Formats: sequence, C-alpha cells, structure tokens
Amino acid sequence: MSLAQRERAALVRTMSEVGPDAPTLCGDWTTRDLAAHLLVRERRIDSMPGIVVPQLADHTEKVRRSATDRPWAYLLADIESGPPRWSPLFLVDAVANAGEMFVHHEDVRRAAEGWEPRTLPAEDQDHLWRLARQIGRRSYRGSDVSVVFERPDGTRATVRKRGPRTVVLRGEPAELLLHAFGRDRVRLETDGEQRDIDDLTASSRGV
Repeated sequence: MSLAQRERAALVRTMSEVGPDAPTLCGDWTTRDLAAHLLVRERRIDSMPGIVVPQLADHTEKVRRSATDRPWAYLLADIESGPPRWSPLFLVDAVANAGEMFVHHEDVRRAAEGWEPRTLPAEDQDHLWRLARQIGRRSYRGSDVSVVFERPDGTRATVRKRGPRTVVLRGEPAELLLHAFGRDRVRLETDGEQRDIDDLTASSRGV
C-alpha cells in the first residue's frame, strides 16, 4: 500500500472521529469543506483547472460548495475509495496524492488543541523528504533569503538560493514539507540572523 493510500485511509478515520464541523488549518474550512475539496479534486474534471488557474477558481468553488451538501458518510466513503478509473489522478495516485493526503490529514489533526507530530516510518520520512525538496523549490519564491532544509541526521538540501542571507530549517521531513506548504503549526528549529528568520516567516509560502 502506497503512502498516499495509507494517508488517505488515516485522514478518513480522523475526519470520521472529529466529525463534519471540526476546524482545519485550511482557513475557515471545516472538515466538511475540506472533504468536499478532496472529492471535487478527484471526481469533477470540469472543476480541476480552477485549482491552479485563478480565472477559473469561481467555478471550482461553486462545485465544491455544492458537494458540501452531500451526506457526511457518503463524502467520506467516496474519498476513501480513491480516484475513480476515469479520473486523471487514478494512474498517478501514489505520486500526486501522497503530499495532498498527508498535508490535509495534518490540517485536521493539528487544528485540534494538544496535537503532537506523529512518529512515521523511516521510509515515509524519506518519501516526504523528496516531496519537501520539490515543493520547497517553489514554495519560498516570496522570500529574499536562501532556504536550507536539514534533517535530524544532518542531511541538507538548499531549496532556495538567494544570496548570502540564509535560514536553515531543521527537523523531520514531515515538518519541513508542512512548512513548505505554508503551515505554521510545525516543530522546526531555525538557524540564521533573526531578521532573516522574520523575513522568511512573514513571506508567503505554498504552491
């Protein structure tokens, strides 16, 4: 079973436990809103372009809002079943959905008080490390400092090169990936001049 499949199943379990009205880290979205987003992303081909093309976002949001009217149990069942065979995501589920399912699972988990990072298998952390480096190269474009990721074992990757001002983000790949996706509820250490750290923190992040 791929990381995407395991995180999908875990996300559905967590959503089922907290219910449809629980908060998430996706702005003002509840778990029902997030579930509708995941459903539309995989099952409504006409709405997919609006996820990345701002001019088409209104249609995508209209479709997403309509999906929130579906019974909660059916929403979860459709998400758990994964992309259908006719979906563009069906053949690339393991590649396209590992980060999506992991990050949104943590969006639900970390919206609750008292959250703690999960202990993930080494192979999952390795997978997330590859994703973090890929996303990091696009995520920090709004920053004027160089950004270096460092794993607990000392392995490093420069994800943004922007002159001598440098901030090192140190932590597990899961935490680095979440930070690259714009999440602030992460467990990371930072090295660098305080003004550079502040600039990085204040900059826009995400893809």
